[in-house]
Amino acid sequence: MDQTSVLQTYFGYSAFRPGQKQLIDSILGGRDALGIMPTGGGKSLCYQIPALLLPGITLVVSPLISLMKDQVAALKSVGISAAFINSSLSGEQLRLVFRRIGEKRYKILYVAPERLDSEAFTASMQRQDISMIAVDEAHCISQWGQDFRPSYLKIAQFISRLPSRPVVSAFTATATAEVQRDIEESLALRSPLRVVTGFDRPNLFFDVCKPKHKQSALLRLMTERRGKSGIVYCATRAAVESVCDDLAAHGFAATRYHAGLADEERRQNQEDFQNDRKTVMVATNAFGMGIDKSNIGFVFHYHMPKSLEAYYQEAGRAGRDGENADCILLYSPGDVAMARFLLRHSSDHEELSAEQQTLIKARDDKLLDTMIGYCKTTGCLRGYVLAYFGQAHENRCENCGNCKAAYTTVDITRQAQMILSCVKRVKDRLGYYVGAALIVRILHGSRDQRVISLGMDQLSTYGLLRGVGRTQIREYIDYLSAAGYVSINPGHLTLEPAERSAGVLFRGETVQMPVKAILPEAEKKRGKRTRHPKPEEDDTLYEALRGLRTRLAQEENVPAYVIFSNATLADMTVKMPQTIEDFLDVSGVGKVKASRYAEPFLRVIAEYGSKS
Repeated sequence: MDQTSVLQTYFGYSAFRPGQKQLIDSILGGRDALGIMPTGGGKSLCYQIPALLLPGITLVVSPLISLMKDQVAALKSVGISAAFINSSLSGEQLRLVFRRIGEKRYKILYVAPERLDSEAFTASMQRQDISMIAVDEAHCISQWGQDFRPSYLKIAQFISRLPSRPVVSAFTATATAEVQRDIEESLALRSPLRVVTGFDRPNLFFDVCKPKHKQSALLRLMTERRGKSGIVYCATRAAVESVCDDLAAHGFAATRYHAGLADEERRQNQEDFQNDRKTVMVATNAFGMGIDKSNIGFVFHYHMPKSLEAYYQEAGRAGRDGENADCILLYSPGDVAMARFLLRHSSDHEELSAEQQTLIKARDDKLLDTMIGYCKTTGCLRGYVLAYFGQAHENRCENCGNCKAAYTTVDITRQAQMILSCVKRVKDRLGYYVGAALIVRILHGSRDQRVISLGMDQLSTYGLLRGVGRTQIREYIDYLSAAGYVSINPGHLTLEPAERSAGVLFRGETVQMPVKAILPEAEKKRGKRTRHPKPEEDDTLYEALRGLRTRLAQEENVPAYVIFSNATLADMTVKMPQTIEDFLDVSGVGKVKASRYAEPFLRVIAEYGSKS
């Protein structure tokens, strides 16, 4: 059997996606490989197909228990022998897995990176014929990536202890050029084939909203998408609890996930979401890496993430089935302070040296500044992301909030002069610069204790913008920062004049700020994003097929997408197969799944046809 036959027989696809065949050819030819492919781009097939064609067992290093479980369930559903080893197994289950490994019953074995540090595991693997080691979520090995995990650094050492070196492959959805180099070096890849298929996800709509009240804004967004499956990310556990309770109180089938919950509750909540018993997951970033749920229709961020990589990874969990999905970030200036606090008080890197921790801090500050830039840009949001990852792009994507919005230009020269003068006068009086929050309070004429105790009410700039809302003043400052008139000192987080400020204060230069126009309702409707064309599926048949899939998933205790993806169901409604041969022509239906599921699905399609 060759790779094309494996693709068709087990996975039900007639052609490879971009980059897949090159990576598979490289691995089968004994050459290491690094694949950078967007979420939903088919990374897992790039190591699963070679695993079936190579003679021994393939080890897949995976960061999360939930990811291993989902991947193994999906492989078993198509007749592939696979297993995982992690802390969720009982002693008896673990012994059974090791016995079957010894009997060469598995082609693919998933393990956590921490497992590679076990002498017992290493000794067991030294007795096996390991054909390949695949590293999933490979960006976790890079200290310059957003999800650095020191345990990943042990992978290369584990490989070096094997009797013979297998071919090594690594895969991730998001990695800058610097992170890609770090992956190759840290894993000691040998002359690897590097394939970057691109970072764009055309089916995802991106937007940044700056509401006065996040809670009401979130409820409005959720109401517009009631019944869809989605994730709401929050920065803290307390916010997860509050948002989840509020959504539940408004009738949404919401559950929660964060590190403060008991293991059993986290497991149950994740299974409820995976199996569509709950449609909304409210979670911290502890949830989601590698989540394989295909029908997520939206990902909302209640707070700004700490890096653009983290945001794109999390937002990318939407629309894995190729359907249109929404990725919306609710931003407020307070998010920046929260993100900086969380970065400074992180315990993730305590085992690193002082020098390494200094480098990590500098990296974190740089990543956060890029994320802030995304929230403040008035340009194309998709273009901002693609430029960060080094991918060429059009100036406008016409499928993000900024490209769909109408902008007007407002002259804020007078307000800019007031802000810049205030920054200078505070420094003259105190001898040091202060943060943006205090500048806002001074200009707004606040009477709070700190303003008065520092004598800021005696400045000539005190209260100059009293008639302007604090949020608006902060937006002025954000724009001046983005445009290079002021800068944020990374060490002290103070607001300081930049080189361009002199032109505004002393040379009569004007400042023009682009502002999103508030459109009439008719214009808002016309400005909505263009949906990609969908197959002309009949909603009644589609819903009947979904109902059958849900029942089968419940009977087998697996997520619904393990049976068939939404895209496969949609293809059934278009092709309306009548025979087993027709059923095999449906995208995503291989021989194993056809033998298991053709009869009930064909029966539903036939019943629908007889009524129409």
